[in-house]
Amino acid sequence: MSKLKYKRILLKLSGEALAGQQGFGVDTVRIHEIAAEIKEVHELGCEIAIVCGGGNFFRGVAVQAKDMDRVSADHMGMLATVINALALQDALEKAGVHTRVMSALEMNQVAEPFIRRRALRHLEKGRVTVFAAGTGNPYFSTDTAATLRAMEIKADAILKATKVEGIYDSDPMINSGATKFEQITYLDFIARGLKVMDTTSISLSKDNKLPIIVFKLGTHGNIKRVVQGENVGTLVTA
Repeated sequence: MSKLKYKRILLKLSGEALAGQQGFGVDTVRIHEIAAEIKEVHELGCEIAIVCGGGNFFRGVAVQAKDMDRVSADHMGMLATVINALALQDALEKAGVHTRVMSALEMNQVAEPFIRRRALRHLEKGRVTVFAAGTGNPYFSTDTAATLRAMEIKADAILKATKVEGIYDSDPMINSGATKFEQITYLDFIARGLKVMDTTSISLSKDNKLPIIVFKLGTHGNIKRVVQGENVGTLVTA
């Protein structure tokens, strides 16, 4: 534990990260690779909570939902996150890591309801805890859910896993000359209109002084490097 800068983390995974090269659904090879990385960090003594997105199945604000009622579309997106959470739980348990899925929507046959004190107990007992179904409310993204859950469990930091090395002043996938920030303030992030996380989640983090590290998931060992305090990705702070 003495080697760790962050002893309790909230890891935010996008649905796309679980889809791998397929672009849709769950890539079993990729999810087992992610589970192996999480196990490596867990074995250091880090307490890990995870929030999954659902974009690999359905997203409430996506083109496919444009003619739907927003509330219904968001509920479908929440159910997509439950599918991902169950897939991640299966991969982690196959790797020998005790895992619990807690859902903001009650579905007792497949997941525990989210109860804050129970979640804290799971973490204290060394179980990886996966929070599914966002906040349980429409109009809130899984980024906002990640920030809310991180505050509820008193996480030391949010680790936001992305496809790129950190936060840039423009999209590095489109602009090869984009400049990466080593560190950026919450206010500067909002003022620049950066799209890595939504404004609600950044504002919540700012109000509660919760640091966010945005880093590339595709580089093996990056989660471990971040929790050990190495200079990986971009730090969003006051």
